Amino acid sequence: MNVKTKSKKNQVVVENIFEQQEIIAKAEAIKSQLQASTWRELETNGKFDKNDKLSFIRDDMLILGCDVGSETHYIRAIDARGRELSKSAFAFANSTEGFQNALDWITKHAAANDKTQVVMGLEPTGHYWFCLAVWMIENGISVVQVNPYAVKQTKEIEDNSQLKDDRKDPKLIANLVKDGNFGMPYLPEGIYADMRRLSMFRDQLTEDRIRCLNRLHREMKIYFPEYKDAIGKVDGSFCMEILKAAPFPEDLKKLGQKGIEQVWHNAKLRGRGYNRAVTILGYAENSVGLKDGADAGRMAVKWFVECILELDEQLSDIEEQLNQKCREIPYATNILDISGVGEHILSGILAEIGDIKRFDDVKEIQKMAGMGLVACSSGKHEGKTRISHRGRKWLRYWLFQAAKSVVAHADEFKELHIYYTTRPDNPLKKMQSLIVLACKILRVIYAILNKGGTYDPKKLLSDIKRNTQAVQAA
Repeated sequence: MNVKTKSKKNQVVVENIFEQQEIIAKAEAIKSQLQASTWRELETNGKFDKNDKLSFIRDDMLILGCDVGSETHYIRAIDARGRELSKSAFAFANSTEGFQNALDWITKHAAANDKTQVVMGLEPTGHYWFCLAVWMIENGISVVQVNPYAVKQTKEIEDNSQLKDDRKDPKLIANLVKDGNFGMPYLPEGIYADMRRLSMFRDQLTEDRIRCLNRLHREMKIYFPEYKDAIGKVDGSFCMEILKAAPFPEDLKKLGQKGIEQVWHNAKLRGRGYNRAVTILGYAENSVGLKDGADAGRMAVKWFVECILELDEQLSDIEEQLNQKCREIPYATNILDISGVGEHILSGILAEIGDIKRFDDVKEIQKMAGMGLVACSSGKHEGKTRISHRGRKWLRYWLFQAAKSVVAHADEFKELHIYYTTRPDNPLKKMQSLIVLACKILRVIYAILNKGGTYDPKKLLSDIKRNTQAVQAA
């Protein structure tokens, strides 16, 4: 009896070994046949709508859900009908070794379930998904994105529980992919990658400069409360040179009028600022600022001033590089014909949009910027129409800055702004009008970059003429 039992166990072990070897061989064959689909194949040949997304998910495809973390990622696998093929979540590190372990795990499950292709869905959490997505695409696995808000809203469908963790989320993500609720990720390439990074760096340095300037204001308010009336523009060249040499009233009184003028002379400054030397001394002599702790405050002020000046130089260099990259984009210089849209604003817009060829319609960019119109209506209740505010906030910011600038500098946009806010039928508020003009600027940019045309101010005024003709006909 014991001999028979042992022989059966040995037979089972041998069969398991052969099965494992067969699965490993099949997995290696699947690795060589994997082909990743990206936005270039799916979104450039027409709109990639919900039906196309459902058709993209085939029966021979292993569907993965991945919860992205800063150091560890978790994945689970299901089939096209939502049946889970993995017993539990598989954790792997954010490294080459971890990615390779994940690929081995994925192909073994694909081989065991007769799947030939793989699609991975993930949440775009911060910047942690960049390296994972690129590595998986390079190794033949299609990568798609799901909306984090959709994952949050569907967490109770799975197990009627409010629980949301790293091991449950991957299955929620995989089910969203199965149902076609995903989008194709886009990581800028080439010149667009450089522009995106330079634009982000410019924004970060601008925030640092504002932070330093606010701290400088705090120190000056304590030890020289009258400094704004005395010096004028705080971050101007004349003010910065004075703050480096003599920031507080006692220092200014020691320098005297000639000393203050000499500071500006040594810095090779020219202009009407010399006239303020006497005014500055007058405020310094009657200042009510504190004197205790002035030595430490003086050090802080000088450090903040040096930091601001250094940031100004860095921002200038980044701005020049960003403008140079912007000029290399075909037809981008034609957009500069719009009065009020300079290189500073244009570079910010193009850095956020990226390659415009991936969009079939300008409304897709408008939606990406969070400027798509939404309303909440039900039955007799009609909700107010507003923009969604869901999308790339910096793209929305730069478009709004462009709208404000063109209203101030371009006559055609100023005329449109007046028309939208004063028309008899459905007049807009000023803020609403600026949003409409921002969308109009976006359409102009889209048309110029796609068709290579030039800017024609007369076409913008067609809205006014068309509506006027409709009123006359009525």
